[in-house]
Amino acid sequence: MLIRIDQSSAVPLYEQFAASVRGAIADGSVAAGERLPSARDLATSLDVNIHTVLRGYQQLRDEGLIELRRGRGAVVAADASARASVVDAVRGLVSEARRYGMSAADLLDLVKKELA
Repeated sequence: MLIRIDQSSAVPLYEQFAASVRGAIADGSVAAGERLPSARDLATSLDVNIHTVLRGYQQLRDEGLIELRRGRGAVVAADASARASVVDAVRGLVSEARRYGMSAADLLDLVKKELA
């Protein structure tokens, strides 16, 4: 798994990290049940603070893409590939809605109509 971080980007480092892992899950280069590198190892190799990696891992956990297990580290969740695709699609939808000045309430109404 290749993780890229751009120190000069306006996007926070933890979000870049999470997006990189999310992409690896979505494209299948990281499989369900696979153990991810430790936060300490990743922080060292990416030359970032360990809390940056931990925050990225927490975001991925909150999205249901990984499980954080004490003593075992981060493990890719069973249905992570499908969830990663949906998360990416939702992020794109929100970005597009913002570009057109759509409010969160309007976007939620549209989504609710589509789900009905």
